[in-house]
Amino acid sequence: MGSATTDQRDDDNLDPISGAPGAHPVGTGLGAAIGGAAAGAATGAVAGPIGTAIGAAAGAIIGGLAGKGIAESLDPTAEDAYWRENYATRPYVRAGADYDDYRPAYQYGIHAYAKYEGLDFGEIEPDLERDWPSSRGSSTLSWVGARLASLDAWEHAGSSRSGYRD
Repeated sequence: MGSATTDQRDDDNLDPISGAPGAHPVGTGLGAAIGGAAAGAATGAVAGPIGTAIGAAAGAIIGGLAGKGIAESLDPTAEDAYWRENYATRPYVRAGADYDDYRPAYQYGIHAYAKYEGLDFGEIEPDLERDWPSSRGSSTLSWVGARLASLDAWEHAGSSRSGYRD
């Protein structure tokens, strides 16, 4: 067990880039993966292989910061609590269904919103459908069953970021 100071630092979830408390590692990773590295590499390509490597590293940092901002505006604990409380009222949920079967679909929609913010769900749906089998965890839902829950969570994430909550 660590000291109170070490334990407190762990609880602060420090940002790996800035050292600020409250980092959202999923968002930071998503931002870096979303295209920061690719954009930086493309920019650096003009300067040859070394410029590409330097550009990719800089782009990953910038993209990571952007993804961190998107993800930090979405509180995964609050989103999970919202869906746990409201899932049974949704018209697509089977009567008597357990929340844990829909939870991965809601999480998938929230993560997709953070990753693809600014795009329409329909634009990225083919990718989501393709990746659902490897992302669904213990959910028994096929993409057909998970699609509306993911879309619902996507839309709720968008309304949460804009300050509106239904």
